[in-house]
Amino acid sequence: MVSYKSLLIYGVGGIAVAGMALLVAFQEKLVYVPVLPGLTKSYPITPDRLRLIFEDVWLTSSDGVRLHSWFIKFSPNSTGPTILFFQENAGNIAHRLEMVRIMLQNLHCNVFMLSYRGYGASDGYPSQEGITMDAQAALDHLSQRTDIDTTQIVVFGRSLGGAVGAVVTKNNPDKVAALILENTFTSILDMAGVLLPFLKYFIGGSSSNSKTPKILNFVVRSPWNTIDVIGEIKQPILFLSGLQDEMIPPSHMEMLYAKAALHNKRCIFVDFPNGKHMDTWLVGGDEYWEAVQTFLQENVLENGNVVKSSL
Repeated sequence: MVSYKSLLIYGVGGIAVAGMALLVAFQEKLVYVPVLPGLTKSYPITPDRLRLIFEDVWLTSSDGVRLHSWFIKFSPNSTGPTILFFQENAGNIAHRLEMVRIMLQNLHCNVFMLSYRGYGASDGYPSQEGITMDAQAALDHLSQRTDIDTTQIVVFGRSLGGAVGAVVTKNNPDKVAALILENTFTSILDMAGVLLPFLKYFIGGSSSNSKTPKILNFVVRSPWNTIDVIGEIKQPILFLSGLQDEMIPPSHMEMLYAKAALHNKRCIFVDFPNGKHMDTWLVGGDEYWEAVQTFLQENVLENGNVVKSSL
C-alpha cells in the first residue's frame, strides 16, 4: 500500500517535472521580453523627439531577417569613436534613448542602436543564434561605413546586451577596438538558479561550484555562456558593476572580470555602490562617465585625439 509520504513525494516530484517541462517549452518567452508590461512593441519616442542627429538603418541578418536600427551622430561630421550599443532584455531601443542622449553629451561619440529580432520594428523571433547573427550584421554595417573611423568601434553591452557584445567582440578582433560590459551575467544557466532557486539543482553554468553535471543544461536553447566567452577576448574590457543590482548578483560581474583578467591585462573594473540593475549609469553620475571617458582615451583613441567631455 502506498503511504501518504510516498504520495507526497510523487506529487511534489510531478509538479516539479511539470514545471520544468513548461520552462523548457516556453523558455524564450522567459529569457526575452521585447514588450514591457502594459506597453506595445512600437517605439514610444524616436531620436528626432530628442533633437538627435540620426539615420534609420535597415539591415538584413545572414538568415534573411529584416532588422531596424538607429545610427545617432554626435555631430554631422563626427567620425568617432562609435559605440555599438546592445540593450538590456526588456523593452526596445526607444526606452534607452534618454541614456544615449546623455552618453553623446558626455563622450562626444556616435551611437549605433540595434533592435534585436522580435524587438521594436525588427522582424522575427528572438533566440541566441538569431541575435548573434543580428549583432554581426550591425557590426558589419558599421565596419563598411565611410563616414566614421572604423578603427574606433567600441561594443557596449548592458545585461543581456553584455552577453551579446562579448560574443561579437570575441568573434571580431579585427573590427572591435574595445568592449564595455555593464551588469552582465555569467550565463543564463547560472541565472536560472537565481530567478528560480529550485532550478539550481538541475541547471548551472561553468561558474557553478557544483562538480556534478546539471542534467537539464542540454535543453537550454539560449545559455549565453558569457563566462566562457570572456576568457577568449583580447581587446581591452571595461567592467561597470552596480553593487545594488537586484536582478543579477554583482558577484557575476566579479567572476567575469576575474576570468578575463587571467589572460587579458587590459581589463578595468569599476563598481558603483548605489547602482541598481537599470540605473547604474544614472546614479553613477560624473564618476560613471569619467570611467568610460578615461577608458576610451587610454584604449581606443589615437594619440592627441581625445574625447572632450562636458562634465
